[in-house]
Amino acid sequence: MTGINLKNILAAFGASFFILVLIAVLIAWFAGKGTMALSDKIVVVKLEGVITDVAEITGQLRDLEDSTDVKAVVLRIDSPGGSVGPSQEIYSSVLRLRKTKPVVASMGAVAASGGFYAAMAANKVVANPGTITGSIGVIVEFMNVEELLAKIGLKGRVIKSGKFKDTGSPLREMTPEEERLLQDVINDVNSQFIKAVADGRGLSVEEVGRIADGRVFSGAQARSLKLVDELGDLTDAINLSAKLAGIKGKPNVVYPEKKGLGIIRSLLEDSAASEISRFLSGMRVMYLMRAP
Repeated sequence: MTGINLKNILAAFGASFFILVLIAVLIAWFAGKGTMALSDKIVVVKLEGVITDVAEITGQLRDLEDSTDVKAVVLRIDSPGGSVGPSQEIYSSVLRLRKTKPVVASMGAVAASGGFYAAMAANKVVANPGTITGSIGVIVEFMNVEELLAKIGLKGRVIKSGKFKDTGSPLREMTPEEERLLQDVINDVNSQFIKAVADGRGLSVEEVGRIADGRVFSGAQARSLKLVDELGDLTDAINLSAKLAGIKGKPNVVYPEKKGLGIIRSLLEDSAASEISRFLSGMRVMYLMRAP
């Protein structure tokens, strides 16, 4: 009889333990990813570093479009910008997201060039007074190693299908015709940047054009130029997003975990390694603030 009672007790204990674990898992799932939220959530999505591969952040933004428990999103930007295409992908993702819920851009230490471009898609923009921002413009850089190769007895040779196919080659000087062709490309991409700022900030293209010469601004200067809405920190941006979403009381703020970085990707995100990578990968048109 004692043995039977002991078995029953152990079985009951095991069943109770299983039920408690199941409840804990369900609570965590509903609070984190499910559609039945325990409270209205604000998700903070981070845009950090030089903008190159944006699959992870655009995936996060896309997933948030249909999250009914997420009432607002804060895009926390700490970036000097990067490649044009990826910067525009983030911008487009934010535009789509704000069709379903308010998005507030929160500028950290630096939100310049492509980082600033991404912020223009948000409903509201908040910057610290000392944030380095702006840098509206486009840059493309080349390196000419022709003389260096000649000194060590190396000579490059190119076979191409058209006269512009090796434009920007490090093996020779660029021709005036090639410079004009690239300048036309830069001007067109820059006009896209100017239009995005004008649309996002409710300014005319002419107003933006007058300051779209690559100069940077402090957050306070950007506020006076109507490039940001408010001065404040991340908490202020979160509170503003809660207000726009109609959340009463203290919101539940969620920070999605970033996926682990392999050692190669980590090295490439280092500034020196990024320069080498960009040189080896060829020409890139960049919305990027250049450090002195």
